[in-house]
Amino acid sequence: MDALERLRVLCLALPEVTERLSHGEPTWFVRGKKTFVMFADHHHDDRLAFWCAAPHGAQEELVGEDPERFFRPPYVGQRGWLGVYLDVEADWAEIAEIVADAYRQIAPKSLTACMS
Repeated sequence: MDALERLRVLCLALPEVTERLSHGEPTWFVRGKKTFVMFADHHHDDRLAFWCAAPHGAQEELVGEDPERFFRPPYVGQRGWLGVYLDVEADWAEIAEIVADAYRQIAPKSLTACMS
């Protein structure tokens, strides 16, 4: 399974998530309205990655700890969103946690209440 397919499986497993193209890239929405993850297939540079909502302080922490795997994405980075490179060895258990955290940042509490 390629990176896009693995990311798609993680996102679509979450409650009331849909996928559609946005700015030419696969993007995942909660209840069809609010974006929480955006795929970035060489969208603004020569890297394969995704951008996602992140808890307060996570972007600074992760980018500071491992800039080879994490970055501040354009446009949404100033709002604390996190960029995650997928063209390096990916830790898919960690990526699953990052995607779940992104969902928790955007989804209504009624949808996240059942998440462990």
